Amino acid sequence: MRLTTKGRYAVTAMLDLALNADGGPISLADISQRQAISLSYLEQLFAKLRRNNLVTSVRGPGGGYLLSRSGADIYIVEIIDAVNESVDATDCGGMADCQDGNTCLTHYLWCDLSEQIHRFLAGISLANLVARREIQAVSARQRRREHEIGGTAIPCETIE
Repeated sequence: MRLTTKGRYAVTAMLDLALNADGGPISLADISQRQAISLSYLEQLFAKLRRNNLVTSVRGPGGGYLLSRSGADIYIVEIIDAVNESVDATDCGGMADCQDGNTCLTHYLWCDLSEQIHRFLAGISLANLVARREIQAVSARQRRREHEIGGTAIPCETIE
């Protein structure tokens, strides 16, 4: 099972939003700076997150994004599904055509693993992650760094 950059970055950006939203809407530029994710990549991800009602946008000065509902009501699997990410451990994409149109010997094992991963991610909310001490410590370090440097380090990625 491989979760691509798209899924990882979507979860990271949503967690950043949940951790920092107490001060109002968060700009994508702020998330980009803290998480070292390109702004154009975030814009594409947030368009999908908005279409799936996970975030709302606030226009104008001081605008940005807010979670559309409580972090306790947004589950990681929803974020991954919103950006069309697959949580599939099979080689055939779950289509059972692993070996020239036939099911391979271990197809059902990998299907079961995919289901377990999906259930696992469906049981974890943004609020669960925000409450973790380790995540709080990483977030505090990122905010300190953001205030110390004030610059941006942005890699270039594109959405598939």
